[in-house]
Amino acid sequence: MTTEMSLQTADAMIRITDLHKHYGMLEAIRGLSLEVRQGDVFFVIGPSGCGKSTLLRCINLLEEPTSGTVQVGDDIMRFGKGHRMPSGRVLSRYRTHIGMVFQQFDLFPHMTAIENVMEGPTVVKRMPRHEARSLASELLAKVGLSDKEKVYPRHLSGGQAQRVAIARALAMQPRVMLFDEVTSALDPELVGEVLEVMRKLAEEGTTMVVVTHEMGFASEVGDRLCFMDSGLIIEEGKVADILARPENPRTQAFLARFHDTAEALRA
Repeated sequence: MTTEMSLQTADAMIRITDLHKHYGMLEAIRGLSLEVRQGDVFFVIGPSGCGKSTLLRCINLLEEPTSGTVQVGDDIMRFGKGHRMPSGRVLSRYRTHIGMVFQQFDLFPHMTAIENVMEGPTVVKRMPRHEARSLASELLAKVGLSDKEKVYPRHLSGGQAQRVAIARALAMQPRVMLFDEVTSALDPELVGEVLEVMRKLAEEGTTMVVVTHEMGFASEVGDRLCFMDSGLIIEEGKVADILARPENPRTQAFLARFHDTAEALRA
């Protein structure tokens, strides 16, 4: 692992270069490169098993890349021959800059909503509890849950629990937010409340990488979009261009399923 303090372009917040990730003989990511500018909302779409979640987990170093370079902000992490996974304080500091929200909420069941949000700042950042409580209260208000501060996860709806998870990620005051299919486990009527929180974050200029099948949401708030297949980025560009005029046949076939479904629902 090597950490450097420079960016190739002033507005780049995330840069992935020649990323590979192997699980034994399976190559989940196969030489992928991408760049996300500061303040952009970057969407990642593609079929199940194409490597979307693995990409996010490599950015956050929840998975150790087999080789390649992962850059977030000022930190450049190199992997492969001669480089190793960072550990201890270096890894903790790196992850504090990245908020990640998963499909499953993974809230601590024995903690209230506000205690879940306070946990990161108090344990990782050593923030005084009264400051962490004030911050957590502000963030729960931000996601529309001021009245749920003392409620335990088992008494929250799926949409409410996911919004607490977003507040918990924001409590670390990250440079970027990663969202991994955060609405896929929700009942349809609860999806909108989570997307509304993400829409507000986009309006505030939060740098976001979003893995999703919510094409309508991507078209509303996205800046750029890539289509992944078999561990590679097959097509990348402005959201409106790819959704309306995909050039690659695999992208066309994937998006056609969504257009067909939308047509069937309108019929």
